[in-house]
Amino acid sequence: MHETDKPAALAWRMLALGVSAQVAGTVLVSTPAFLIPLLHSERGLPLAQAGLLAAAPTFGMVLTLVAWGALADRFGERRIIALGLALTALFTIGAILSTGYVSLAVFLVLGGASAASTNAASGRVVVGWFPKRRRGLAMGIRQMSQPLGVTVAAVAVPFLASRQGIGSALVLSLALNAVLAALCAILLIDPPRATRLAPQGPEPVTNPYRRSSFLWRIHAVSALLVVPQFTLSTFGLVWLISGFGWRAAAAGAVIAGSQFLGALGRIAIGSLSDRVDSRVGLLRWVGVAGTAAMGLLALLSATPWSAVAAAAFVVATTISVADNGLAFTSVAEAAGSRWSGKALGVQNTGQFVAASAVGPGVGALIAAVGFPVAFALVAVVPLLAVPMVPRHDRSAVE
Repeated sequence: MHETDKPAALAWRMLALGVSAQVAGTVLVSTPAFLIPLLHSERGLPLAQAGLLAAAPTFGMVLTLVAWGALADRFGERRIIALGLALTALFTIGAILSTGYVSLAVFLVLGGASAASTNAASGRVVVGWFPKRRRGLAMGIRQMSQPLGVTVAAVAVPFLASRQGIGSALVLSLALNAVLAALCAILLIDPPRATRLAPQGPEPVTNPYRRSSFLWRIHAVSALLVVPQFTLSTFGLVWLISGFGWRAAAAGAVIAGSQFLGALGRIAIGSLSDRVDSRVGLLRWVGVAGTAAMGLLALLSATPWSAVAAAAFVVATTISVADNGLAFTSVAEAAGSRWSGKALGVQNTGQFVAASAVGPGVGALIAAVGFPVAFALVAVVPLLAVPMVPRHDRSAVE
């Protein structure tokens, strides 16, 4: 496919399946975060321990992301996504039947480990089916998966958990993952491989991590930028409830709205990166904006202006998720089709290592110094990422 060609209808259908598959996995990974108010306020579980439980699926993802990526490189996207979602559904059943926090955490770890299959594999679908001039937009749409999954969880989980308990809240994840596993097994088509070559000749087979520091720098930047993202998605609900006295339903609506706008923001910035022909330039600005947004939230956390704080939270959340599509596209393009699954696995691993530390780490920090100071400290993290962003994009395949 020449890069000036528009993606075929088949490519858009494959993208829709990839997005839906990752939404299903994200719902499971996000569900424990929206159980924190129930576990902390009603069942007396300390905030740090509730945050640790919320991080369990993310920890599971860290263990398997690179392996799933390598399997996708070798066996193709369809088999890996379908298998991963089927296993996620199976482990969700175990979580539903759990009678204690330890067994619940174990099954959440296993569920997260299985859900990781969609991360690297669905990214390969985008790179494989879309030409470079449309890849930023397509990856931006693909990156909607995470905020859309969080949106679904934010709307449904507090409602289900408050009425029928934790097990009922997990049934949603079971249904979504089971259905998408079947749909992907039947309908998903692996993209053609190594059909688009760089102008200088065939795509290099050598390890892209040895050619330059580009990939390592993008991985490091993304790991830092994920800290404010997961701080807001994990503790935003309890911040509005305990900090400003909001009801769970209203707070959940704010979280859901912010995640939905964040999803649209990923599309917009992905399309913009296609127009300006730069991923890393925009990535640098996202880091600067993230620091400003978290700093504003820190200031507003010490005021009684809950409506203004909620509006600032929506803006901060939108900014905090804007980097993912840019970074993922950069990694996939720099790695090339023969390494993109593994490279995206490494990319996700770095992000989720950082994200796994956010639950217990920021939870303990909030308990010790309160939301204003905790948010101020988190605001420093994206600022540290700015000088690490590479100056120029790198692409192994057009």
